[in-house]
Formats: sequence, structure tokens, C-alpha cells
Amino acid sequence: MKKFAMILMSATLATSALTSVAHAGDANVAITSALGSVVGTSVGRHIGGNSGALVGSAIGGGAGAAVSSNRHNRTSAAIGGAVGGAAGYSVGKNVGGNRGGLVGAGLGAAGGSVLGNRIANDKRADRNYYYSQAHHHRHHHHYYR
Repeated sequence: MKKFAMILMSATLATSALTSVAHAGDANVAITSALGSVVGTSVGRHIGGNSGALVGSAIGGGAGAAVSSNRHNRTSAAIGGAVGGAAGYSVGKNVGGNRGGLVGAGLGAAGGSVLGNRIANDKRADRNYYYSQAHHHRHHHHYYR
């Protein structure tokens, strides 16, 4: 029961820190990615020690981000959540031990998934803009030839 309370506290810390930073659309992706990474970290540590926790944080962060993002941004958000979760776990583990690893995994996954989500949004907006400009044919009248 003590482990579960620690996991719950770490997830709550990570998500509450991010809800004030992220926008409404990004908040869902950040929260689910953080929760997925924290759960993946704790399950991975239980199964395979520190290396299992590292892999679990990446898988959980990516899966959490993929679940809550829309279909256009899913891949980018999942990659960002996975990379952020693994990097956050490594930094947090070195700074604050097991609890620091959990909090770091949550924060890293949330930040990475939001970054991936925004990059995908920007790329899609640019693509749509340039596509509309390139294929917008104006009709020119040549009255005075």
C-alpha cells in the first residue's frame, strides 16, 4: 500500500505542476502521458529493476500520449512522451532516487508529449497553408490584348 501511495503522490505532483503550464488541448495529452509514464515506471521497476523502469517510463509515456492525442498528432506526441519519459526518469533518478525518478518520468513525459503535439500541429498548419497557396489558381481576365 505504501508503494501505491507513493506512485499516486508522484503522479499527482507531476500532473498538478503541468496543468498550470499547458493549454486546454495540451493538458489532456500532458496528464495522460504523465500518468502513463509514472505507472510504466513503477511496473517496469517491479518487473526489471532500474532498466525496466527506464523502459517502462518510455512505453507508458508514449502510450499515454497516444491515447489522448488526436489522430493527426498521435505519432509525434507518442514519440515526445516516450523520449521525455525516459529522459525525465534518468534525470530524476540521479537527482532524487526512486521518488525523483517517478516525478521526473511524469514531468518529462508530459513535457515531451506536449512538445510533440505542438510540433505536429505547427507542421500540419504550415502544410495546409502552403498547399492552399500553391493550388489556389486565380482566374485572370485578359480583356485588353
